[in-house]
Amino acid sequence: MTAVPPAVLDSLLCLDIYATSRLMTRAYRPLLGALELTYPQYLVMVALWDEDGRTVGNLGETLELDSGTLSPLLKRLEVAGLLTRTRTRKDEREVEVRLSPAGRELQARARQIPGDLAALICLSGEQSAGLQRQLRALRHNIERALAGEVVTSAFGEAL
Repeated sequence: MTAVPPAVLDSLLCLDIYATSRLMTRAYRPLLGALELTYPQYLVMVALWDEDGRTVGNLGETLELDSGTLSPLLKRLEVAGLLTRTRTRKDEREVEVRLSPAGRELQARARQIPGDLAALICLSGEQSAGLQRQLRALRHNIERALAGEVVTSAFGEAL
């Protein structure tokens, strides 16, 4: 009797990353429901809580979102009264995004979300940090490879 080869789909790393990403977004949904935020809106708010007064370009870079995705998010958050968008004085093409008082107040209500998610996913702080380092290294390698650079493994071997 011969061994059955693993299904091709089961061997694709991209499937595991995609499925995990979808589940993470789904796990956030009930936590963010009380704040009346979607997951992408939450990411924008976290970026602004971290550093208020960012330009749209800076937010897009930080969150790795193009302007076609980011602009509608910002518009909805502005309509909800959580932020303001204004053109900068030094360059009319730049738009600065600032938290409103309501957006700053929302931060206090959102403080428990990282802890709630950590409890849900059952990873220690060390495990979570290790996984994050691996994912960032993977993302960095993919970005470099797509830019045409030679990518090396953690062992210094060209891939």
